[in-house]
Amino acid sequence: MEVVAHLRNLRISPRKVRLIADLIRGMKIQDARIQLEFANKKSSEPVLKLLNSAIANAMHNFNLEENNLYVSKIMVNEGATLKRWIPRAMGRASAIHKRTSHITIAVDEVKKDIKGKKEINAKEDEKKVVKKKDIKKNKLVDIKENKKEKTGEKKKQL
Repeated sequence: MEVVAHLRNLRISPRKVRLIADLIRGMKIQDARIQLEFANKKSSEPVLKLLNSAIANAMHNFNLEENNLYVSKIMVNEGATLKRWIPRAMGRASAIHKRTSHITIAVDEVKKDIKGKKEINAKEDEKKVVKKKDIKKNKLVDIKENKKEKTGEKKKQL
C-alpha cells in the first residue's frame, strides 16, 4: 500500500531539490535516511523531515513496519514564484524570481518472493508476465513477446 506525504511551498528552487530527490528514488528507507543525513545540500534537511513524516504515516495509519518500506515515488513540482526587483544601472530594474517547490513522497511495502530468495516491489509483483508453452518450439514464451513478434511479421510482409 502506497503511503503519501506532501510538503508545499518550500522556499528552495525545484531544480535544486530534484538533485536530492533523484538520489533517494527507489531506495530502502534506511539507505535513503543515510544518504539524506550526509548529503551536503540545503534541500536534504526538508526532504529528510518529509521522509520521516511519510514513515510515521505508514506506521501509524496503516500499521506497516519501517524495515519493510522503500521510497516508491518522489516528485518535485514547481510552486508559486515570488517576483522581486533589484535596482540596476541608469534607473533600470531587473527581475528576481524566488522559486518555491512542492514535494510529494510515496513509500511502499517491499514484498518477499514466495521462495524467500529475493525481494520484490509491490508494483513489480503485479507486472509479472504469464508464460505459456509454445508447442512448435517446445519452449516457454512470454505472451507479450509472442504478440509483438506476430505484429512485426505482418509489417514486414506489407
